[in-house]
Amino acid sequence: MLLSSSSPGARRARTPGAVLLLVALLSALLACGGGGEVGTSERTSLLGAEQLAEATTVAEALALGDGAALSVRGHVVGQPTAPGEVAFDGFPDDLALALADRPDERDPARMLLVQVPDELRSTWGLRSHPDLLGREVVLRGTRSTYFSGPGLKQVSAIASVDGQAVPTVPTDPTGPTAPAGGGLPAEVQQYYADAEGRTGADLAQALHEIISTDVERLHYDELWEALRDTDADPDAPGRVIELYTGDSVPGDAHGGDPDQWNREHVWPQSRGGFGTSAGPGTDLHHVRPADVSVNGDRSSLDFDDGGGPQGEAEDTYRDEDSWEPRDEVKGDVARMVLYMAVRYEGGDGFADLEVSEQVGRRELDALGYLGRLSTLLRWHEQDPPDAFERARNDTIFETWQGNRNPFVDRPEWVSAIW
Repeated sequence: MLLSSSSPGARRARTPGAVLLLVALLSALLACGGGGEVGTSERTSLLGAEQLAEATTVAEALALGDGAALSVRGHVVGQPTAPGEVAFDGFPDDLALALADRPDERDPARMLLVQVPDELRSTWGLRSHPDLLGREVVLRGTRSTYFSGPGLKQVSAIASVDGQAVPTVPTDPTGPTAPAGGGLPAEVQQYYADAEGRTGADLAQALHEIISTDVERLHYDELWEALRDTDADPDAPGRVIELYTGDSVPGDAHGGDPDQWNREHVWPQSRGGFGTSAGPGTDLHHVRPADVSVNGDRSSLDFDDGGGPQGEAEDTYRDEDSWEPRDEVKGDVARMVLYMAVRYEGGDGFADLEVSEQVGRRELDALGYLGRLSTLLRWHEQDPPDAFERARNDTIFETWQGNRNPFVDRPEWVSAIW
């Protein structure tokens, strides 16, 4: 559900005293960087005095369209947790802020939803610093949809109007929206060359074309051998790691018995209409080894928080319409689902897969949809790719399918699309 935005109000009057305060704040920000010439690795994006003095109100920012670069001034009033929902206490993490013109605002429709960059979460995260509530701040970023509502992403600087300076985000010289793929091997960077510099639907389309080109489609019976390779226990040859339990089990102990492992489709077959067909039904980027009983319990449930303990899979929860895996693979699950939504766009007779904010859809309405988007986005942030997930991505690319999951290689592209 899209949040409605309030009508833009008149611009707040800028008194000479306020301008002087903001100029002083700029000086404090500059002082944080130290003297001397700034090297490339230390370069930061700082708010200029004119940008600080001319920062828009939240109401004005809400009225702008996506893509506008701006400075905005407002009060920290809470944390968005789902579309249309803002927490005012008991904050679950340090990932986001809700900004409003009034410190006592409680209507989400009058709030700008801010994605806090990795580098500033320890300073500006509400779980770590609940005392930030009510503080008036100035932020520099790009107006973008966030939690399905008006938001601010690619935040390059945050400063407190009360004079307390905070660090700014180190950025690439080409700007705060420049992709951060420099740590990838040259051949992988070249693989994504056509996606560089893109955002939103344009980026999603570019990635779709990249990961759908020259792809090897496996047969369903080939998955046993493939999974013994992609999900091999790095510490125990001949064994595989089950997705939901995390258990290391014999690679040849697969089949249909309760204590064996089978082929779990993270995007359920019945929710995609693809069954075991070559393509989405055999795509290793979302097929994982899973305990037979646990796989049966997951069934075709959506992903979301909550429910009661699953039983055989420790730290896993389920209720009548959703499944919450253990913390160690929450991000893995999110990136697999998001990959499927970009990879399969309705071609070849298969459903157009979309990540939905709804959970518990009736079966007739569920085809092509899987939720919950806001939860999966949060899981992606909370559990970044680890060595096992990256190695699995490499093996699928090099040995089996010839394509990659871009959200494992470039996690920042998730927020650039959603």
